[in-house]
Amino acid sequence: MIITVASFKGGVGKTTTAFHIAAFLNERGKTLLVDGDPNRSVMKWAERGDVPFKVVDLMGAAMHAPNFEHIVFDTEARPEYEDLKALSDGCHLLVLPTTPDVLSLEALMLTVKALRDAKSTKFKVLLTIVPPRPERDGQEARQYLHAEGLPVFKSEIRRFAAYKKAALTGIPVHEIKAGNAKEAWEDYRNVGEEIVNEHQQVFAGIATSQTSTVATR
Repeated sequence: MIITVASFKGGVGKTTTAFHIAAFLNERGKTLLVDGDPNRSVMKWAERGDVPFKVVDLMGAAMHAPNFEHIVFDTEARPEYEDLKALSDGCHLLVLPTTPDVLSLEALMLTVKALRDAKSTKFKVLLTIVPPRPERDGQEARQYLHAEGLPVFKSEIRRFAAYKKAALTGIPVHEIKAGNAKEAWEDYRNVGEEIVNEHQQVFAGIATSQTSTVATR
């Protein structure tokens, strides 16, 4: 399975999302995380600690990819139109993280417009860095996204300090000792489960369609 994480805006948890989706998938099969961002945020994260999966830059992806069951791409912020279309065409799911604030949502809509212009439907929005209740930012953003007819993950990533500590330590969030590390990891585990279940449903539908086609010949 190939998952790509992209955003038109920085600071929305793009790298954190790519890193932890890779960590989740690695529990199910050998996973490669590809750092396609010029800032090399994933590579720096991995260099600071002991990462349980393989991390390479974009130049090394072609050589390593055949040896892995799952591949996750962290991409450059604000990709060009043609790059965004290629990213979408080259993966099973394009994950679009966004924080629940006006500027991030506006940037997200630019990304969605570019994808729709490219006739791409393989994307799903992930709400990230959602402030705790009673703040209603996350709920209001979700209502807005649904009103726009966008596919949105049922799960969301809450705002936890544990992610910063994980990045500084160079490990996934569930491996650090912090009061909210368990809850932080549970958020990404829920996202991972959604991705896997959706992937399985798509392939089951393709298999059923192929079987029906053969049966009618």
